[in-house]
Amino acid sequence: MRLLARATITVDCERDCPVVAMLRPRSGTAQWVISERYEVAPWVPATEYVDGFGNLCQRYTVPQGRSTIAVESEVEVADQLGVDLHAPATPIAAVPDNVLVYLLQSRYCPSDKLEDEARAIVQGTAPGYAQVERIRQWIHDNHDYRYGVSHESTDAIDTMQAKAGVCRDFAHIGVALCRSLKIPARVVVGYLHQLDPMDLHAWFEAFVGDRWYTFDATQTEPRGGRVVVAYGRDIADVAFLSNYGPMEIREMTVSVEKV
Repeated sequence: MRLLARATITVDCERDCPVVAMLRPRSGTAQWVISERYEVAPWVPATEYVDGFGNLCQRYTVPQGRSTIAVESEVEVADQLGVDLHAPATPIAAVPDNVLVYLLQSRYCPSDKLEDEARAIVQGTAPGYAQVERIRQWIHDNHDYRYGVSHESTDAIDTMQAKAGVCRDFAHIGVALCRSLKIPARVVVGYLHQLDPMDLHAWFEAFVGDRWYTFDATQTEPRGGRVVVAYGRDIADVAFLSNYGPMEIREMTVSVEKV
């Protein structure tokens, strides 16, 4: 499936504001970037680097006043997600070095406090993919998708108590519960074709059967058509804009079309 993903962000800054952005998808085994356009108006000098999670990061200073950041990416992606209900849990000794970090608790995913809850949720389920799918289904069945419930400091436990949140909150619960069972898990942000309402989206991946699998508790069933922009331990690692000064987002529009 070939998708054209667009994001346009209009911001106001009281003064020149240094920014680190994550708005460019990267080619890899799960997707291939065919073409892209990245514009900052008014134009400013920019640099790019790869962070510790393999994400493409753009660094520039947004000038005082109003600016627009526009990104357009044409990407070849899978139209169906990989599913293997029999994929076993990967023994810790066999987990690759670069995956070990996704076993640790993090700011929004306090997995060290959730083992009892996780074991109750997956009771009677075979270790591995089946456990992660059971967690995904439990999140979907027991939490309402609702705006205005969470804020910048809401973690997985807060969302479980509120029984409501948005896509990033659902992803945090999935990651935290998986890690509490010694299953590596990470948050993913990007685009989802035919998401309703359309916006930048977040979901999670779990490492079972010696590979990463995608899980999305906001959806009723596995859906392909995803453009990955960034991976991280939680949402703090994958902010699409990290501003180091006063900045207000005035408007953001997102679209995903099948080419």
